[in-house]
Amino acid sequence: MARFEFRLPDIGEGIAEAEIVAWHVKVGDTVAEDQQLADMMTDKATVEMESPVAGTVIALAGEVGDQVPIGSTLVVIEVEGDAPAAAAPAEARAEEVAEEIETETPGAADAAGKTPAYESPVSPPAKAGAQGDSAPDNPGPLLAQEHGESRPVLASPAVRQRARELGVDLGQVKADGDRVRHADLDAFLRYGAGQGYHAPHASRAREDEAIKVIGMRRRIAENMAASKRHIPHFTYVDEIDVTALEDMRADLNANRGPRPKLTMLPLLIVAICRSLPDFPMLNARYDDEAGVVTRSGRVHLGMAAQTDAGLTVPVIRDAQDKNVWQLATEIARLAEAARAGKLAPHEMGGGTITVTSLGPLGGIATTPVINRPEVAIIGPNKIVERPIFDGDEIRRAKLMNLSISCDHRVVDGWDAASYVQALKKYLETPVLLFAD
Repeated sequence: MARFEFRLPDIGEGIAEAEIVAWHVKVGDTVAEDQQLADMMTDKATVEMESPVAGTVIALAGEVGDQVPIGSTLVVIEVEGDAPAAAAPAEARAEEVAEEIETETPGAADAAGKTPAYESPVSPPAKAGAQGDSAPDNPGPLLAQEHGESRPVLASPAVRQRARELGVDLGQVKADGDRVRHADLDAFLRYGAGQGYHAPHASRAREDEAIKVIGMRRRIAENMAASKRHIPHFTYVDEIDVTALEDMRADLNANRGPRPKLTMLPLLIVAICRSLPDFPMLNARYDDEAGVVTRSGRVHLGMAAQTDAGLTVPVIRDAQDKNVWQLATEIARLAEAARAGKLAPHEMGGGTITVTSLGPLGGIATTPVINRPEVAIIGPNKIVERPIFDGDEIRRAKLMNLSISCDHRVVDGWDAASYVQALKKYLETPVLLFAD
């Protein structure tokens, strides 16, 4: 028997250390060659570490959240016979990892295939009536005694499921008829509230829980703290009438054919790219250590995307060269890659300006934090319908507040306000988006 030390390889771009975000083995485990050992996170990506040998794990470098220097021992494995040279596998693995990073970056665990859900997990109460609560093709109410019900009850599957979710014993619910309906359950909950009954989801005291800040959440915390510490932010908000833009978007979607459905975001990006040339100080990166502002001639637009692992900012490169349909396709591709943790390193850095949106959550206004070293970030807010005065008449309009946060060391308030007015012209006269 011999000991093999698997050292953390150089995974590129001058990284000095990587953070342990997940262990897939523990001391005493038997591992096969190429079996996954750990997930390591750098500033750019999360990378899977695989064992170059088969054997038994006898030591691990640290705990989740610890930083491991490049070249130091990550895992010690006991192998049959003579151990392979530690340096050679580390170097070989470094080359393999570098190739993997260029093509595909594995993400945080369990991120793939999940999309945000805005619907309540509890079915909405249905109105009680002569026809009952069952769907037309429902085989009918069930007679059963389950989950500790004190007596057999008649109830539809929907009512029974809702009672389970609320932790209600249907045997205690008084039915107005031959079976328990949603209205009976609602009446029980109203009465129970007056008698001190609390549904399981109601607010209750519970034990404190300590959560170690690691992985993506740790990177987000560090980046946001650095942005607020180094950048003197200011935020400007203006109201934009997007009635014509929304009408045009509806027309484009009605005639899109096989092309992707348009949201507001690709149209906003076109407007941003068209208005930026006159305001180069906004499409820039500030190296505050060197005291140099680099005004970019291209728009590499960051797109803040929420994932299960946390907020990430994939970059649409050369956004100024893409039309609205190409932008819609790229937005969908990058968003899916971000959710699945499959963003390549070049898709996560080098942005020159960022757009962040809360989507259907909207909000009246936001004060977004700048994605350092950029100097500006734009945040569209929720679209609402309100009456407005149009000359002597009142008309129905779709209005949206637009927020922009800027680095006051580089951008003056007048410049930010002037830029938003230029952006507003494109959004309120959307035909200009497609004019030469």
